[in-house]
Amino acid sequence: MAESSRTAIRVEVAYAESDSQTIVEVELPGGSTIREAIQTSELIHEYPAMDPERNGVGIWNKLKDLNDVLRDGDRVEVYRPLKADPRDVRRRLAAEGKVMGRRRN
Repeated sequence: MAESSRTAIRVEVAYAESDSQTIVEVELPGGSTIREAIQTSELIHEYPAMDPERNGVGIWNKLKDLNDVLRDGDRVEVYRPLKADPRDVRRRLAAEGKVMGRRRN
């Protein structure tokens, strides 16, 4: 059942850098989009380098579009660029005869 535009929903908007994470709870009208939640959170003012258009967004760790409609309780995650593609790292390590993972003592 779709959220009514009169019914308010609460969602979290999360953004993390290497040394910090910020989560802002926002209240929006039902039918609001991910883009609207990010704008309402005002995280762009705290993190001017944040670029959801380029780096992508998700809900609960699943890639989504900025125009996707939110549901009450969703957690919007604004991603940042990866420093290294995990596939490239695995290939390089395999070529060196190593594997990814934790060190075992």
